[in-house]
Amino acid sequence: MLELDQVSVGYAAEAGTAPVLDGISLQVPAGSLTVLLGPSGCGKSSLLNLIAGFVPVHSGHARVAGRPIKGPGADRGVVFQDDALLPWLDVLDNVALPLRLKGVPRAQREERARLHLALVGLQGQERRAIWELSGGMRQRVGIARALAADPQVLLMDEPFGALDALTRERMQLLLLKVWHATGKTIVLVTHGVEEAVFLSTDLVLLSRRPARITRRYALDFGRRQVAGVPARAIKSLPEFVATREQVLADIYAQEPEQLEDAA
Repeated sequence: MLELDQVSVGYAAEAGTAPVLDGISLQVPAGSLTVLLGPSGCGKSSLLNLIAGFVPVHSGHARVAGRPIKGPGADRGVVFQDDALLPWLDVLDNVALPLRLKGVPRAQREERARLHLALVGLQGQERRAIWELSGGMRQRVGIARALAADPQVLLMDEPFGALDALTRERMQLLLLKVWHATGKTIVLVTHGVEEAVFLSTDLVLLSRRPARITRRYALDFGRRQVAGVPARAIKSLPEFVATREQVLADIYAQEPEQLEDAA
């Protein structure tokens, strides 16, 4: 579904410095839930922006379903950390906006928008104003909007980072529900180690900048949840705890000087 081959990226404002991404090669299978994790500032969002087509590739190749990534496209939907909703449109019209831009007739686009709002648990909220919604509800609208155009890949940049712990866990369960129901390929950036271990089928650990892939983990905790195992039961498993601690150790191993200073 998604292929990166020796991709490197830098920014003009940082001329003469090391690139942000250095020789990233990554294959993301169709239907996977891939999570990008690494030290703060390592380039996770830059990698996601490259896949979205917001950042040009300086060297190497990036493809979706065999097609080169040359810019943003309808085959990739994006959910931002800031929900980026339009406050002058109500919930339904925000979700229907991508379809409106594609010229889909009103009745058809509103029907599809209602279906996706139901998928994220917001049926009955179609005509509410954006400013009336909680943070979690706004992110649900953002997910519904990204799905409305039926992208092949859903890209999510730290979408739950600003939410409180309880709402964040509920959104994790919602994401697994959406992933299971739609079969979409999802690439998620997060700073949360427990979140990454819980959600991912493929956890990709990035190094400090310039980012390189240092390790990948094939995990199935999210699959267990959609199969009916309660989230709290999964997160208390010795296997889950051990995996979380191993991932933390791998991240901490990249920052020995900072840890010594903090001590």
